Amino acid sequence: MADAYDVVVIGGGPAGYPCALRAAQNGLKVACVDEWKNRDDKPAFGGTCLNAGCIPSKALLESSELVYRAQHEFAAHGIKTDVSIDLATMQKRRATIVRNMTGGIASLFKSGNVTGIFGHGRLLSGRRIEVTAHDGSKSEVTARHVVLASGSIPTELKSLTFDHQSILDSWDGLELTAVPKTLCVIGAGVIGLELGSVWRRLGAQVVVLEALENFLAIADQQLANEAARHFKKQGLDIRLGARVSGASVASNGVTVSYSDKTGAQSVVAEKVIVAVGRRPFTANLFAADTGVALDERGFIKVDDHCHTDAEDIWAIGDCVRGPMLAHKGKEEGIAVADAIAGNYAHVNYDVIPSVIYTAPEIAWVGQTEEQLKAASIPYKSGVFPFAASGRARAMEAAVGFAKILAARDTDTILGVHIVGPMAGELIAEATLAMEFQASAEDLQRTIHAHPTLAEALHEAALAADKRAIDIMNR
Repeated sequence: MADAYDVVVIGGGPAGYPCALRAAQNGLKVACVDEWKNRDDKPAFGGTCLNAGCIPSKALLESSELVYRAQHEFAAHGIKTDVSIDLATMQKRRATIVRNMTGGIASLFKSGNVTGIFGHGRLLSGRRIEVTAHDGSKSEVTARHVVLASGSIPTELKSLTFDHQSILDSWDGLELTAVPKTLCVIGAGVIGLELGSVWRRLGAQVVVLEALENFLAIADQQLANEAARHFKKQGLDIRLGARVSGASVASNGVTVSYSDKTGAQSVVAEKVIVAVGRRPFTANLFAADTGVALDERGFIKVDDHCHTDAEDIWAIGDCVRGPMLAHKGKEEGIAVADAIAGNYAHVNYDVIPSVIYTAPEIAWVGQTEEQLKAASIPYKSGVFPFAASGRARAMEAAVGFAKILAARDTDTILGVHIVGPMAGELIAEATLAMEFQASAEDLQRTIHAHPTLAEALHEAALAADKRAIDIMNR
């Protein structure tokens, strides 16, 4: 007889595992099914984010940034160093962090009364879930509610299929055992810039090919241009309008063919990382008679509350519409678990922050200046450079700026864009302000400790009304 649950979550990544835990907190009987296996052949919860994305990439970004700072910044502090790199130790540290984090989820499940099940979950009619264990054996569980949280996988180019030796996906790009002399990264998005930054700091010559003509087209372009300027200084060779057409692997490396506005081009690299985005992972996820449907882009169709077309079947995270961000998926999971329990549930899709963990860091929330212009929304802008921040100067990190966009009539904050030190942490204040529909004046009248990086937001808000203290107002 099949085990019966109130809620079964298929997928234990950053959307699925919080959903399962919150559902259990709400007093429901919960199971979470996840098929992830790491390359040591061991199963683990946490999905791409904890195992092969967010967490391991941040570990390498931190290690590589320390190398870069030791080589380029410590002298200014009066610190003399002779730096060498032990990549094996660096990678061991990364793997240890991942193992501890994923093991932490298993512990949370145990203490939180969530039944964790390793294997592939497939939704059948009648809210039955067929579980295929890693040894091939099959079992079945049932649920009153099923939440699909199957995540996403790297997008593969037809002209550059992964061989996982020379042509790599983003997971491969985190597990290199030697620093390549030359590296070509396809795609100048979040993943491409982070991986490119890691290996550039560690000594690789890195070329980044981006098909779009504008750098970081999804971001505010004043912010994107500032970031591009610093990446160029760091030695990242970013080529825009570069449309890749193919690649050939030989003993001397991979020759990547592409075209730009000047015609046919090519670049030879020891390794190629394809980082052109991700696509929803729905392979064998549900049977045709379940009532669940996909949209034209392959995402599971859901309404504004993550309900699919089938009764009591929900979907969250990367496999549904919206930005593929771990924190977006987490909030959807919590909201769905609360909705199932009959509690208030809401996700504000207009106020979801984005962060790129390069150096300088890049973060934003809300609308860009280009979006406001396109929508003919009257606005005002305030910008404060970190060069005028005493804390940033003391950190030897006085690059970039904080920018606030506010409605010209109501003064409501419409968007905040930061490029500079600790931007990913600073954006939290902006996100909270926008969640509470704060005005620029609200930030102006909020006392910020001195000296801190957060003062940049305070001064940017003042600059929106030409009232900044620590810069010239124009």
